[in-house]
Amino acid sequence: MITTQNLVRRYGDFTAVNNVSFTAEPGRVTGFLGPNGAGKSTTMRVLTGLTPATSGSATVLGKPFKELVNPGRHVGVLLDASAQHNGRTGREVLMISAKTMGLPAKRVDHMMDVVGLTQKEGKRRLGNYSLGMRQRLGLANALMGDPRVLILDEPANGLDPAGIRWMRSLLGSYADQGGTVLLSSHLLNEIERIADDILVIGNGEIVARGTKEELLRPNGTVVKTPNSDVLTEALTSAGLAFTVTGDGGLHVEAEPTDVGVLAANNRVVLSELRPGDNQGLEEMFLNLTASNARTEAAA
Repeated sequence: MITTQNLVRRYGDFTAVNNVSFTAEPGRVTGFLGPNGAGKSTTMRVLTGLTPATSGSATVLGKPFKELVNPGRHVGVLLDASAQHNGRTGREVLMISAKTMGLPAKRVDHMMDVVGLTQKEGKRRLGNYSLGMRQRLGLANALMGDPRVLILDEPANGLDPAGIRWMRSLLGSYADQGGTVLLSSHLLNEIERIADDILVIGNGEIVARGTKEELLRPNGTVVKTPNSDVLTEALTSAGLAFTVTGDGGLHVEAEPTDVGVLAANNRVVLSELRPGDNQGLEEMFLNLTASNARTEAAA
C-alpha cells in the first residue's frame, strides 16, 4: 500500500505539491495523471525518499521509504530509465542490484527472461541500448527484489506497441497477485486500459480520484420522442437540465430511469432512451487540468 497525507513540497516560494492525500491499494493498478509540471514526479520522488517533504507524510507499506530495510526487496522503483551509466552492460546493472539486495546471480537471468532481454543484449553497453531496451532493463531492476509495491514513472516511453501490450500484461498480472502499482503515464489510452483506480493532479493538487468506473461512467441520458415539446416542458417543470442533440434528441442531466418515469407520467411516447456516452479519459483529463496545461504556439 502507498499512502500520502497532506503532502506538501515547496521550493522557495513555489509550491510543487500542495496538500496531496491519496492511497494506492494492494491488488490494484493506480494510474497517476497530470500535465507536465503538475506535481506527479515530485510526489513520486518524495515517496521514494529522493526528495524530502516540506510537510505531511508519504509512506510505502506503512513506513517512510528511508525506514525500509533493504528497500529494493519491498519497493520496485523506475523513475528514469536513462539514469544508468552508459558504459555498463545491462547485465552489470542488474548484477549490482542483485548483490546490493543479497540476491543470487540466477535472479538476474530470471529477470532478463521476464522482461524479454536476451543474454546477448545483456552483454551490450547501455550506450547502445534503445529507449525501449532501457525501459525493459529498468523494469527488470524494479522487479529484481520481488517487491510488493511498484512505483513507475512513464515506463512505456520508447516501447513499441508489442512492448506496451507486454507491459500491460506484466503489470496486470503483478496486481492480480496482490501487488500495489502506482503508474504515471502520458499514454492516456493505456492508463484507461490497465488502471483500476485513477488519480489526477493539477497545479500540485489532486483534482480527481476514484475508480475508473466512477470517473468515466456514462454522462446523463439520451432520449428521443415525437412529442419533444411535451417532454421539454415536463423536463423544465421538473427542474432537469437538458440540451438538444444534433439529431433532434435530448441530452438530459438525469438517470435514464428518472427520465423514463417522467415521460410515462406525462404520457410521452419515447423512441429512444439510453445512458449518455461514456466520458473518455482524455476528455476528463483535459477538462480537469485545463488551467495547468501548456499551450503550444504554431510556428
